[in-house]
Amino acid sequence: MKNLKIYLFRHGQTFYNRDKIFTGLKESKLTNPGIEDAKIVAIRLKKKKFQAAFYTKLSRSKQTLKEVLKFHPECVSLIEDNRMIERGYGNLEGNKHLRIVEKYGVKQYDRWHRSFDNKPPKGESFEDVEKRVKDFIKYLKKFMKKEKVNVAISAHGNSIRLFRKIFEALSIKETCGLFIPYDEYFEYTIKMKGGKK
Repeated sequence: MKNLKIYLFRHGQTFYNRDKIFTGLKESKLTNPGIEDAKIVAIRLKKKKFQAAFYTKLSRSKQTLKEVLKFHPECVSLIEDNRMIERGYGNLEGNKHLRIVEKYGVKQYDRWHRSFDNKPPKGESFEDVEKRVKDFIKYLKKFMKKEKVNVAISAHGNSIRLFRKIFEALSIKETCGLFIPYDEYFEYTIKMKGGKK
């Protein structure tokens, strides 16, 4: 039995990304460069094959996946799963980063923005996101092995940080320092036991 593949990518740049606004679970459409980002990911994945694709309820995830799917008629299963949705920033959502720095200071901004276990008011920490991403990955592996499919995942910057922590065995420090590009993808192999290669 052949090993299976995960193709993981971030949505293209949004207006909130461009303007350095905490987005979290708020809606923000792709900018024109963001649409180009999605098209670049689509071209990079053009020769890969996957039969199922996962996305979140947020339009930026769906819009990016739509570009990727233009090259993949073999993908017959589209599944919404919000366990790998963006990190919730709570009360920070909709605020410019600079406004938060001015109001609370750089140290507190850094704690909320990039520390692993510090939650913004009414928001999530990276630690919280890791719990739901782990749960999703556990489900994903079972799904892939049962259905014998490769999958594409149109995710978000902060959830991808935790995917990478888990799949690449990164430290907390490495995870918090990651930059997740808009126009690349990450490929992971799920090994199938038994059967012929």
